Amino acid sequence: MDYSIVSVLALILNLIINHEAFRYFRVRSKDQNPEQQAVIRYNHFLMAANCYFIADIAWGILYEYHSVNVLFPFLYSDCVLYFIFMFFTMLTWMRYIVAYLDKRGRRSKVLLSAVWTMFSLGLIYLMVNRFYPFIFSFNEEHEYITEPGRHIAFVLQIALYMVTMVYMLYIARKSSGGEKVRYMAVGLTCFVMDLFLILQILDPGYPSYATGLMIGICVIHSFVEADEKKEKEVYDHIATGLAEDYEAMYYIDIETGEYREFSTSEEYESMNVPVEGRDFYGETLANIERYVHPDDREFAGSLYNKETMLENLKDRRSYSYKYRIMVGGQPRYFRFTVMRANDDRHFVLYEKDIDDEITAETIRMEKQKKHITFSRIAESLASNYDVIYYVDASDSSYISYECKNIYGKLDMKKSGDDFYAESRKDIPQIVHKNDRDLVSGFIDRDHMISALKDRKRSSIDYRIMAGRTVHHVRMTVRKTSDSTHFIIGIENIDAEVKREKQHLKALNTEKELARRDELTGIKNKTAYNEMMNSVQESIDGSMDSPPFALVVCDANNLKKINDSEGHVAGDEYIKGSAMLLCEVFDHSPVFRVGGDEFVVFLRDSDYLNRIELMKELRGRIRENIRSGSGPILASGMAEFAPGTDSLVSEIFDRADKEMYEDKQDLKSAESEKI
Repeated sequence: MDYSIVSVLALILNLIINHEAFRYFRVRSKDQNPEQQAVIRYNHFLMAANCYFIADIAWGILYEYHSVNVLFPFLYSDCVLYFIFMFFTMLTWMRYIVAYLDKRGRRSKVLLSAVWTMFSLGLIYLMVNRFYPFIFSFNEEHEYITEPGRHIAFVLQIALYMVTMVYMLYIARKSSGGEKVRYMAVGLTCFVMDLFLILQILDPGYPSYATGLMIGICVIHSFVEADEKKEKEVYDHIATGLAEDYEAMYYIDIETGEYREFSTSEEYESMNVPVEGRDFYGETLANIERYVHPDDREFAGSLYNKETMLENLKDRRSYSYKYRIMVGGQPRYFRFTVMRANDDRHFVLYEKDIDDEITAETIRMEKQKKHITFSRIAESLASNYDVIYYVDASDSSYISYECKNIYGKLDMKKSGDDFYAESRKDIPQIVHKNDRDLVSGFIDRDHMISALKDRKRSSIDYRIMAGRTVHHVRMTVRKTSDSTHFIIGIENIDAEVKREKQHLKALNTEKELARRDELTGIKNKTAYNEMMNSVQESIDGSMDSPPFALVVCDANNLKKINDSEGHVAGDEYIKGSAMLLCEVFDHSPVFRVGGDEFVVFLRDSDYLNRIELMKELRGRIRENIRSGSGPILASGMAEFAPGTDSLVSEIFDRADKEMYEDKQDLKSAESEKI
């Protein structure tokens, strides 16, 4: 009976420290998020451990009365379950480790194959054991006898845990910070299990493996699970969701220049920029001489004085600029965004590395949440919205916050159990009748999960009714960095819509004609530059830029036609080229940007069908070569890559490079025709 005490205590302790895991236990999850998969697989391990503890408790009780014949079938069955659940803890533990590492490489496949093989063989041996004792047996007095197979099974488990421990310590050696500690904790757990498996081999009469399991669970709970599941304040969640894109943030006293810097970027911290100081303006000018690319120093130096920053913020909430910083001897483009803080006495400056986007995993906010300043930054970001909804991604419960004034002070408005159901009831009462289907489709949990799978944010513009008055609003949804909640902000955009309408009304025929190419009738280089500037502003402002692609084309043989047939024939050749492009890309604007150079801005349906349209264009060009009539156009296409492309010119250059490769192919084809 004393044997069972250890497993009883282990079971109770496991149920206490992991009660939330058992409360929300799921066999599988529809969410393919690696972190969620790791949590579910760890819960599988905890459940397997509970089953093992129960089997071990039953063994201690039943073996106390092993001489009672009527109890022997139960004793034997429990012994089988004991080994099944031991093997099952090994299997679930290894599956958890693979999910925790989120690896799909050869090492993980080998690890999974090995543990599944061992688990399957263990089950087979247990079935065979009834007829040919290999793992355990009982004598005529029903006394337990260990067989060689038991030691072999234990040794194989020890070897597997040992390999896993070495693997985890190897990964920990290459990691840093909290990740390093967590990997070391997982490796230590493997070592503990190894140690107590050895003790179990040496003394079958003591529940060593149950002790090792419990110690391992406590280690994981203390250094991994508790660290990763630590609850955060709602303000910190909102700040993380809205500001996680940035390498560093500065909170600057406008008058005195005193400042504090928040940063989680290792590359940026390696530059040893002070985290706080008394003269932001002077110290920044000194840092510009040390870190900024020589060609950008004059421009950067003109930005950092109080008067310039205040003037740039006049009549607007924020402004942005970019230049290159030398990091590790290499120039990297950084974007800087400046806005006024909620107390009107501070600047908030955000710094983002746009050469190499760092992932949300590496952006941690532990440092910031220790300071009250971080809450003010959260309020400053929230001031863009009239209402913010904080929605639980799993059960749809929510809290709404209302920004009471222009400084973004958040006051809790109400809470509820089902954001989506309540929204469906409110839409017919609030939303303009022509926009209700649009809004209903957007405010859907599955839609939000899908829309945010590859993007940081998604938004729609629609109209609401206040009595008989129509207001234009924008709804923007983001995920928190841990993917547990949606942050949904609603802002009034009446002023923005009014400006757009005034701008469209101001356009007249004369201005439109000024943007038309006189020879071909298509849009000219001026129109192209205006469109590209608009697209660049959208990218620079971190707005949700719709997907697009650029097609760059160049008419072959124009000089030859001008020289041999005259400029009239050359003009007809250019007009034919423009007509061909308009026929193929009939839903996208076509621009003539040079004598024989054209650019097509692919959007909407043409963007969706871009591959087929490019095949059609090149097919018609090849047919022109074969027939000896019609324009010959070299072409290249490049698509906008969100999070990677920061300049429209980068997209143009890729398309231009592909166009020159196509031009060489066309010249070869024309030579073969001759």
